[in-house]
Amino acid sequence: MSFNDRGNSYRGGNRNSNRGGFRGGNSGPREMHKVTCSDCGVETEVPFKPTEGRPVYCRDCLPNHRKF
Repeated sequence: MSFNDRGNSYRGGNRNSNRGGFRGGNSGPREMHKVTCSDCGVETEVPFKPTEGRPVYCRDCLPNHRKF
């Protein structure tokens, strides 16, 4: 299905509502958590609660750890 065909395939009802649990929009400010970057040691904030035992990276170090 191409991008242009998508609009026609979902007519008639709300078939695609809340698929995946994310609707977008703005539900208010996100809760930020202070952490220390596992690479460079700088203190930063992240929009999720870090899991103990897993590394957390700052904005500068994160691209070095992304898998493509």
